[in-house]
Amino acid sequence: MTAAEGRWKRRPPPDRAWRGREGRTRAQAAEEQDRAAGGRQVRFVDLGDGRQACASIYLKLLPKTRRIRAYLRWSDRGRSPARYVGEVEHETRAENLAQGWLLAVRRGLLSAKPPASVVESMAESWASSPAVRSVMRANRGRDTRPERALRSAVHALGLRYRVGVRPLPGVRRTADMVFTRDKIAVFLDGCYWHGCEEHYRPARKNAEFWSQKISSNRARDRETDSVLRDAGWQVIRIWEHEPAREAAARVAETVHRRRSAASKLRSANN
Repeated sequence: MTAAEGRWKRRPPPDRAWRGREGRTRAQAAEEQDRAAGGRQVRFVDLGDGRQACASIYLKLLPKTRRIRAYLRWSDRGRSPARYVGEVEHETRAENLAQGWLLAVRRGLLSAKPPASVVESMAESWASSPAVRSVMRANRGRDTRPERALRSAVHALGLRYRVGVRPLPGVRRTADMVFTRDKIAVFLDGCYWHGCEEHYRPARKNAEFWSQKISSNRARDRETDSVLRDAGWQVIRIWEHEPAREAAARVAETVHRRRSAASKLRSANN
């Protein structure tokens, strides 16, 4: 059961949780979206051919299930495409818009990832309850833009792999890319969530909570590396800010080196 289901099981969400104020001007609507996103610069989506569009988060109530869904919506040559980003569960529209934008960021739906400071401010604006923190902990941003870029670059080098699987079936650790036969696990780490020394900036609000959260993530990463290595796996960690081609070259080098070593060992045993 989601937080929204539990909260609105016996009553529908209030209008203030999702409905926009009547009589708003276009400028006021844009200002509302800018505040929720953390700035106008965050709100753009890539249309291809070098074109971009300024998007908005649209909230829709599903009366039968009493859930509020958030969609990323924009205009493109007379059409209004939309992408579902997730469910939101707050009592106010402002908080739900902010949560929607954060979900869009984590899913890699925007043209460029905002600076860590902007992501922090977006997270701080709605991660104020245990229920919401639970959603945040579960949201790893599957299929983000950096992940897709890395996969494409590795695939272009002629390598094949599995995506989003556990290297060790009995251990709850999921790698972004896995070379099963070679026993190589690749993790693409987000700069904020994994405490990148180059880009991570401590949060100004709820500093203790966020510091503990990032420290816990880093400790879990070290534990994951240790468990996999003890089981004979090679672990590769890549920061999301690393150029995809350079990271892919590092992955390919490791794969070829490990395959070469395995081949020599087999020859020696024959």
